[in-house]
Amino acid sequence: MKTYLSIAVLLVGLLLSTAPAPLAAGKRLVVGYMGGLCEGPLHIAIEKGFFAEEGLDVEALKLAPGTNFEAVTAGRIDASFGLLATLVQPLSNGLPIKITSGLHTGCDKVLVPATSSVKTLADLKGKRIGVPSLTSSPIMFAKRALAAAGVKVGDKNSEVDFIVFSNAELPLALQRGAVDALAANDPVASVAAKADNLTILVDSAVTPPYNTQYCCAAYVSAKLAANEPDTAARYTRAMQKAAAWIQNNQDEAARIQVEKKYVAGDAVFNAGVLKTFNYIPSVKGAYDAFGTTAQELQSIGILNETVDVAKLRENSFILLPGVQDSIQ
Repeated sequence: MKTYLSIAVLLVGLLLSTAPAPLAAGKRLVVGYMGGLCEGPLHIAIEKGFFAEEGLDVEALKLAPGTNFEAVTAGRIDASFGLLATLVQPLSNGLPIKITSGLHTGCDKVLVPATSSVKTLADLKGKRIGVPSLTSSPIMFAKRALAAAGVKVGDKNSEVDFIVFSNAELPLALQRGAVDALAANDPVASVAAKADNLTILVDSAVTPPYNTQYCCAAYVSAKLAANEPDTAARYTRAMQKAAAWIQNNQDEAARIQVEKKYVAGDAVFNAGVLKTFNYIPSVKGAYDAFGTTAQELQSIGILNETVDVAKLRENSFILLPGVQDSIQ
């Protein structure tokens, strides 16, 4: 049965949520991830025992970039998390997931060389921007920010060219002049900014209004939500607890991620990046950000104009038993 969710119903439901019944220890759950810095809630929920506290035995399955939607559709994973901007269009096309909580803000940037003549987003008219894929969060964020700066980014009238390179190739493409700017997420963006003396034109972690908008959210398969809502709730609560823990322990979180080989790079540097994110998990935060993001994507032609954004948002979220709106 579909869950239709208005913001009023969401808030009332959160107030009335009751504690879940006990679950036998060791309930198996496969969660997909891709090795990004912002995926910390999964790493920490495993290493700090938040999944175990919820009676879950979680297998973290590392996926190739861009394959998490395939994995959940094929039933290879039960849950994952992703950037809201990348979820909107697939959900409108029937992606079988339910979003359960926002996890944090931040993590996308648009950068240029410090010596570039490009000083503002508007200066990118007629320029080439390197992106990791044409459906990634960085390109979605770049298009939203460019459109707000008056730059046309629609498929039929774009004033910029987006060129795809792998994350490893993006900084090199900028160095060699194959592109004039980069749109990337962390840690790629922050590492490149430091190593190659890049200027950040816009940063979703610190630039208003994006710095208050949740970018990453936990989600479960529609099958799990329908058949095992209590298990889905336990996954969500563990992810929320882990996110809140990171907010107060960024240095240790970064160290764990590197030492346990979830994430590459330098732990001290990664911790500095984590400190720019807001890891206070929020259901309402994700719900609000989804609506804003979907409307902007529709206005620039990424989301079909026939999509009812309000209904899409209602259909994409589920309120689960015992899941609070926000924990700190």
